[in-house]
Amino acid sequence: MSAQPRAPRDSHYRLVLWNIGSTLLDVARVNRAAYAEAFRAVTGRPLVQVPQMAGRTDSETFFEALAVNATGPVPGDPAGEELLGRFVVQLAVAFRARRDLLTTQGRLMPGALEAVTAVWRLPGLVQTVVTGAIRPNAIEVLRAFGLDRYLDTEIGGFGSEVYPKGGMLLNARGRAAEKYRTSFTEHTTVYIADSTRDVEAARIGACRSIGVASGRSSAGELRDAGADVVLDDLADTAAVVAAVDQFTTPVRS
Repeated sequence: MSAQPRAPRDSHYRLVLWNIGSTLLDVARVNRAAYAEAFRAVTGRPLVQVPQMAGRTDSETFFEALAVNATGPVPGDPAGEELLGRFVVQLAVAFRARRDLLTTQGRLMPGALEAVTAVWRLPGLVQTVVTGAIRPNAIEVLRAFGLDRYLDTEIGGFGSEVYPKGGMLLNARGRAAEKYRTSFTEHTTVYIADSTRDVEAARIGACRSIGVASGRSSAGELRDAGADVVLDDLADTAAVVAAVDQFTTPVRS
């Protein structure tokens, strides 16, 4: 169940968008196995070469996997879109079959649960996820680690959408504005993620960005990409809360 809307304790709503993989959680081992099974199921061929997934959606990664494994259609080709649709279904099935492995082969990133809980307590704040994972798989993993209760996943952005992450951020802001009947501006919205591609997506999606150097991108790379602030990880809860508060508090005249 997604987080229930709360009456704001402040006249201004603030929006926090979290990436999942390598920011909040590491379930790469389970994800790779599910991905390989789904890829073989829809193409009839093994996934020999796994493309880089950091900062990409499952839809983007699928077409890159087709290209690097020389197995067929490209984005925009009707045959490719049909194949993607079947792949998404198979990926959800393969991931669900491995749900019992999530907490044994996966892990919460240091401080993730404490950070999400503390941010959730900030006044006038809504938080959700914008992730490359397709919606069913994202919900499965958030639920497995007890994070779903703090996140309104109804307004989130997921890899099931055939949009780059910048577009997903804009769409999530629009859904949040409609549901909560308020406006989330670039000065009251922040994206917390771990890759340089995510920092770029935040810029395209017109929001601030907090880079977390817990994935493949280093702290220096995140700074060079334009992150508003960079944290080594989420272990310092006070630092996470302070950064969120700084980049989501509206400036009053």
